Amino acid sequence: MAELVYQTIGELLEEKAVKYPEREALVYADRDVRMTYKQFNEHADKVAKALMAIGLEKEQHFSVWTTNVPEWPGLQFGSGKMGAPLVTVNTNYRASELEYLLKQSDSRAMILIDQYRDHSFIDTMYELCPELKECEPGNLKSARLPLLKTVVVISDKKYPGTYSYEEFLATSVNISDEQLAERKQSLTYDDVINIQYTSGTTGFPKGVMLRHSNLINNAINIAECMKLTHEDRLCIPVPFFHCFGCVIGTLTIVSVGGTMVPVQEFHPEVVLRTVEKEKCTALHGVPTMFISELNLPNIKEFDLSTLRTGVMAGSNCPIEVMKDVINVMGMKDITICYGQTESSPVITQTRPEDSLAMKTETVGRPHPNVEIIIAEPGTNKELPRGEQGEICTRGYVVMKGYYNNPGATADAIDEDNWLHTGDLGTMDENGFVRVTGRLKDMIIRGGENIYPREIEEFLYKHPKILDVQVAGVPDEKYGEEAAAWIILKEGQTATEEEIREFCTGKISRHKIPRYIYFVNSYPMTASGKIQKFKLREQFQGFSKALQ
Repeated sequence: MAELVYQTIGELLEEKAVKYPEREALVYADRDVRMTYKQFNEHADKVAKALMAIGLEKEQHFSVWTTNVPEWPGLQFGSGKMGAPLVTVNTNYRASELEYLLKQSDSRAMILIDQYRDHSFIDTMYELCPELKECEPGNLKSARLPLLKTVVVISDKKYPGTYSYEEFLATSVNISDEQLAERKQSLTYDDVINIQYTSGTTGFPKGVMLRHSNLINNAINIAECMKLTHEDRLCIPVPFFHCFGCVIGTLTIVSVGGTMVPVQEFHPEVVLRTVEKEKCTALHGVPTMFISELNLPNIKEFDLSTLRTGVMAGSNCPIEVMKDVINVMGMKDITICYGQTESSPVITQTRPEDSLAMKTETVGRPHPNVEIIIAEPGTNKELPRGEQGEICTRGYVVMKGYYNNPGATADAIDEDNWLHTGDLGTMDENGFVRVTGRLKDMIIRGGENIYPREIEEFLYKHPKILDVQVAGVPDEKYGEEAAAWIILKEGQTATEEEIREFCTGKISRHKIPRYIYFVNSYPMTASGKIQKFKLREQFQGFSKALQ
């Protein structure tokens, strides 16, 4: 069994910069960004100094609200060198979600792009912090976000009260090499360096605290299962604000000294053009991304002959899609990963030599140094092989806990250090795991986690709504979509469009229910518990009737 590695993310990068100084570390195919490991390591040092210069101490948090922009990898590895945990922010967030995250995470600085699609991020920041328009950069005094002091905007435009990214980097001259070296010396592999927000049983996102050692060892194991080397070039179109992007993506390829080739925003044609231009050997994606790429009418025009491996994760992979990824895209060594943010994220993974059946019917076997049991739900009592129970894991992968949420941490990690995933599954005699369902009602839409209660609590604010239940229903494209069953107050009428209009701009687009039904009652147990599975059965019966 491979030995665990005990180092910081900064030390990992420095080790690769010594070993592969002239090998490309970071490339953006569509712009003039091309750094060797030597250059990228020096850049990460500069970012680390700038983070220190704006006042961030070790263990003080800063948030990043961007797409896969070229600045992100520098922030990730710069953070790893100076010890301020990076808090990821979902690009779908709107004002109320952002305010909750910035408050709950105690973020002291915010780095963002000014616009994403039709959403002005900078306008949202001004809405939350009107004082920002009048303050000196780095000296914000916000009534709603009292800890937040510094806002940095990645943009060609200059915005009042904020630093541009170039101005932010320029502050690095205020920190000496000796000061940075001293900070690096104070860090340990056991420090929290990343906080990822994920939906949970409370219905509100929880901040998963991940240590250097969680992330580095997970990355090393993922790379080993993929048989990655320093000669590999990984195209990363999955978002950096997910563990898929910043662990299975950037950290995994850096762990072997290979090349990060990010795509800023997913578009199937851009992904394949990037693979062709940069001769990528590996490509990541959720099944819907691979389906979009395979369905391009001009897919045969792209030279994908360099592709060999990659990771598909986020939801179940249909067997026909897997066959096409192997045969049409040439990814014969593609692997399937399973896990969750709380497990850094990967618990199990298929290997290149596994059969097609194992790659589509299972999520592979446990990583080295990772324990898994299938337990009787609500306990950590192991069930016999082949029996369905809750998937529980233990080992280096388990998060430190949820930030400022000891109750939720205790619910997730028991006294014997088993992390209870909330997923149902089975394990066969050879250790292959099948995921069969979920104990919790989480909806996974195209790899995005949606918790029904969060949508329900928002919809309760509508003046016409008496009661609402939200559940996930099957969807061919995204795996699942949100459906809402609404009971209106007496004498009220409403339309589906009216409900969606109420949601627009207030909650993330992917959380707005795709299906809305107005009902008079819900199916219930004798004790008065609503049976959501019966609502889902009603939906499926209704769908079949329409076919």
